[in-house]
Amino acid sequence: MAAVTLGGQGRYAAAAARLWPVISAADPVLAALAAATLAAHRRQLGGHAIARDLDALGLRRLTEAGLTTGKRSPAWAGDDHRPPGTGAAAARSDVLLGLAADAIGLGRPDEARTLLGIESASADGGWRAEIKRGWVAAEVELVSGRPAAALAPAQAASAAAARSPSLRLRAKSNLVLGATLAAAGDHRGALPAIKDCLRAAITHGLEPLRWPCRIVLAGLEPERAAQHRREAVIALDCVLRHADPAGRAAAVASPWVPTSGFELGPNR
Repeated sequence: MAAVTLGGQGRYAAAAARLWPVISAADPVLAALAAATLAAHRRQLGGHAIARDLDALGLRRLTEAGLTTGKRSPAWAGDDHRPPGTGAAAARSDVLLGLAADAIGLGRPDEARTLLGIESASADGGWRAEIKRGWVAAEVELVSGRPAAALAPAQAASAAAARSPSLRLRAKSNLVLGATLAAAGDHRGALPAIKDCLRAAITHGLEPLRWPCRIVLAGLEPERAAQHRREAVIALDCVLRHADPAGRAAAVASPWVPTSGFELGPNR
């Protein structure tokens, strides 16, 4: 939970230091959850290939423990003592949805669709899975050049997030919905969703959400594009300087992260 919170703030180096011991621990469910969390942090820095290895590691740990059948078998009995959303079903959804998101970033939308189908047919992964499933389904359609088809899953994710206790997931769902509306040509509808996300990111210190919001706003508000891009650079620079060396190197190498003005130096 500490690593999840730190990651939401963009403090990726501190998060990674807490996650690696859990990834190598004996408990396969916690190991998978930790691997999926670190994979998400790598993806947020554009490191989809690194994230794929981590998600695959999480899936392997669950498979070796007999926890990937998608049915509640005796091997799932250990879930009874876990807090909601931290059991085998949630871990399975996390790694499968993570692998689908990794495939999108690596330009493999068909693979992402297949993984989405596998995850959707599994045991109930909980409310986080419901939200993230909508994000990934929307992103698959967006990278496939079908923004109109991305609207329904983006709206479903936003509705599910509104019912959830997670402020960050609500904010990111607004970002996904706003970007989808913008891609579909509905700039008027996109603007309040993106601004809601940016407001939450500034108010609550959700630094990794600030720079994508600014990038989208640069397209929605051309008269303020230069200002939005400057703010995006500042926010991204802050995130990168709180990332570990592997995360920063992934961001610099990624075509998805605008790091042209960032000098790879010591993290804070």
